[in-house]
Amino acid sequence: MFERYEGGEKALLVHVFFPQESDEEDLREFEVLVSSAQIDILSVLTTSRKAPHAKYFVGLGKAQEIADAVKEHSASVILFNHSLSPAQERNLEKLCECRVVDRTGLILDIFAQRARTHEGKLQVELAQLRHLSTRLVRGWTHLERQKGGIGLRGPGETQLETDRRLLRNRIQLILGRLEKVEKQRDQGRQSRAKADIPTISLVGYTNAGKSTLFNAITDANVYAADQLFATLDPTLRRIQVDDVGEVVLADTVGFIRHLPHDLIAAFKATLQETREAELLLHVIDAADPNLNDNIHAVHEVLAEIEAFDIPSLMVMNKIDLLENFEPRIDRDDEGKPIRVWLSAQNKQGIELLFVALKELLARQIKVCQLILPAHLARLRSRFYQLNAVESEIIDEDGSFNLQIRIPMVEWNRLCKQEHDLVYLVKDTQTH
Repeated sequence: MFERYEGGEKALLVHVFFPQESDEEDLREFEVLVSSAQIDILSVLTTSRKAPHAKYFVGLGKAQEIADAVKEHSASVILFNHSLSPAQERNLEKLCECRVVDRTGLILDIFAQRARTHEGKLQVELAQLRHLSTRLVRGWTHLERQKGGIGLRGPGETQLETDRRLLRNRIQLILGRLEKVEKQRDQGRQSRAKADIPTISLVGYTNAGKSTLFNAITDANVYAADQLFATLDPTLRRIQVDDVGEVVLADTVGFIRHLPHDLIAAFKATLQETREAELLLHVIDAADPNLNDNIHAVHEVLAEIEAFDIPSLMVMNKIDLLENFEPRIDRDDEGKPIRVWLSAQNKQGIELLFVALKELLARQIKVCQLILPAHLARLRSRFYQLNAVESEIIDEDGSFNLQIRIPMVEWNRLCKQEHDLVYLVKDTQTH
């Protein structure tokens, strides 16, 4: 139905400078975005305006200049670093005789290239269909109302109306499938809540190093690359934090300035992991000269998905790109960790991150001395799995004299499973 551009094509980039925006960084980021889509940049055309032109977004003279540049460079697509209305896209395509794709369309296509799981592909398709539903006229301007006569009588609607109906049906089908995925995620979250297992969600600007940090912490093998939107599909892993016990760590999609609303709506189930987290790790590229703008962009998206009020810890990543910079923890006036400086790539400062997590998530700790008979060796093994054994002495009768330090949550869970455990405690304290 639609001709979509594919990676490897040649494009003209168009950017309009507006007085109220910091556009220089936007333009550089857009060029990186285009390169991420494996598209060759032939030329970058810029102009300044106080407000977008109603017909072409750019002025009539600049629109003609773009059309001439298309012929001169034999470009196959024009990429706008702005959101265009369907009418503006059609008018530009008619004038330039070339495909026109706006910023939202480009991001959606990058997402389509990167989605790996069934859920991710459904989410991207939903976002694409919602974006394209307003642009159907462009695909069918050559068709007229269906004619009468033998073999030509139809349902009495134009091909455009037929396609809109089919599109609505497809959107409803995908929404139904995503609803099932969301229910599965909800069940997982409810199970973790019942087991009192906290969730930490990694958030941050795209290409800040979230997946590299995730791999460094969990020894997972999540795809990580120096490109925008390397991660689309959320990944969850369990980790052990001293005095806290098991914690679930979630790696999520990166944010970007002007993230399309269709994408935020489509990735609702994925972003729910962020909304329901107990703590957000806001990963920041410490070497990026525009880190303040990136932080602001992330805060905007967090506010949009109603996750702005969740406690967060800033993780200043990539300190290996800074001169003579050592890992450290920054604290507020009360001594509470607010920033951790580290390098996920070189695994410098990871232990400091665990110290900060321990302080922010620590709950009541039970410290006690246990005497386990030899036939309860399996229970001794369980304590070792939980990293709860501080010291051990094996008595002459084969019993195990253990000094235990364990989160109260884990202790209560064990007591439910082993009713005799409370009678084996010799000396205890809680703090």
